[in-house]
Order: sequence, then structure tokens, then C-alpha cells
Amino acid sequence: MPPSDRTSSATLRANQLRLYFSSFAYVLLHGLRRLGLTGTAFAKAQSTTIRLKLLKIGARLRLTARKVWLSFSEAYPYASDIAQILANLKQHPAWLPPG
Repeated sequence: MPPSDRTSSATLRANQLRLYFSSFAYVLLHGLRRLGLTGTAFAKAQSTTIRLKLLKIGARLRLTARKVWLSFSEAYPYASDIAQILANLKQHPAWLPPG
């Protein structure tokens, strides 16, 4: 559930923006869990665990015109899980071309 009880900013707009961001992050994490984490050890993990073990990682990101390269440390213990998650997400394209 988004932390809607935390309205520590002075203005209503700032609190509303905080709630929008929190709700959007919740929807993204739920989508990741539903589509990407099936068949992995993180399928039933709490959002805190997903954030700490999968999202807060040190990786080198290289972008080219055609590919995105992700380089992990050799000591990263969840590299095979990340590969499985990416393969799961590849089965569900975000946008299908018309036709």
C-alpha cells in the first residue's frame, strides 16, 4: 500500500505529488512481481526485499543504439535471478506494433 499517511510537506500540491509518485512506484512494483518474478525465488517476496536485493544494486549500464548492456559484479549473488526476470519480462512486450 502506498504510504499515503506520510504527508510531511507544507503544501497540498507537494503531498499530492508525493502520493502520485508513491502510487506509481507501487503499480510498477506490482507489475514487476506479476510479470517478471514468476518462477523465481522472489515471486512471493515483500516489496522491501525486492527493493533491497534486486533494485538497489551496483551495476554498469551501457546504452548503444540497438542494445542495453548491464554489467554486474562477479560477486553479485542474484545475477541468474536477474537473467530469469529479464527473460520473463521479454515474454510480455510493453508495446505491440499495430498489425
